[in-house]
Amino acid sequence: MTTEEYDDRAALSTGERAREWLVIYLKGVFMGAADAVPGVSGGTIALITGIYERLITAITDVDPLVITLLPELRSADGRRQFRARLVEMDIPFLLVLGAGVVTALVTVAGLVEAAESAVPALLFAFFFGLIAASAIVLREEVDLSTPGRIAAGLSGFAFAFVLAGEITGTLPHTLPVLAVAGAIAICAMILPGISGAFILLLLGQYLFLSETLSAFVDALFGLLSGGSLAAVISPGTVVVVFGVGALIGLFSISHAVRFALDRYREATLTFLVALMVGALRLPASEILDNVAAWTPGRALAVVGVALVGAFCVLVVDFYTADIDY
Repeated sequence: MTTEEYDDRAALSTGERAREWLVIYLKGVFMGAADAVPGVSGGTIALITGIYERLITAITDVDPLVITLLPELRSADGRRQFRARLVEMDIPFLLVLGAGVVTALVTVAGLVEAAESAVPALLFAFFFGLIAASAIVLREEVDLSTPGRIAAGLSGFAFAFVLAGEITGTLPHTLPVLAVAGAIAICAMILPGISGAFILLLLGQYLFLSETLSAFVDALFGLLSGGSLAAVISPGTVVVVFGVGALIGLFSISHAVRFALDRYREATLTFLVALMVGALRLPASEILDNVAAWTPGRALAVVGVALVGAFCVLVVDFYTADIDY
């Protein structure tokens, strides 16, 4: 954040500042809702709402050395200096935006868990529509003009197609796997295009994490009515490890993704879109596995829900047609 921007925000009245934080929080809610389901990413929503550049700048401006100011908090001058440094790095913006994202993730996690138990075929039909439409929307980013880019597209499709057929019951939900999944998924979340939920679905961790997050939230609320602390520890450990992995990815792997986009943009985007096409095998298989007998009514329901998912993506694309991913 520049000195001029800091002075402008400092000059806002309490009401104006509260409205600004509310708007940022709501933008975070929209970002989290988009990234909580396999389809368009939260980065796309950040672009739509005009905060993408500020988000990337704030992330890259975070300086871990700010912790060296902690011993100075004992004095009023030290606290002012520490607060000014946080504002300079736009940490309040990241915290408010992050609160909105977390709110949406928690809400959607409960909905996904309920849908998985009640209507799994329709849930994956919705995912199929989201992913398929997202791949169509990003088709212009596919470049097959060179052998290297063709190889990138074929390798992306093959990798996702094979992995999507192998993940069920084979990739463990161990803490190291979850940490790596968090690191990779967060990179997708901040990039316009593919959502972090899509990566988690591809890695076979999406439904497990949705259920775990829902259980963790329920256990936290249970503490208020005399519930057991032990019920919080198990899902809480998973959430914390995943979050730590996400933080590591946010400040490390994301730089590698940015390097790939800067140096090999066309090949990287072709690989990412091909991933989406190959991964369609997963929701398609889940639909077939969860429909005991195909009747006209069931077929119509599956196709209808898939079209709803596709429509959601196309609506977002309609309002982002002028955005250069």
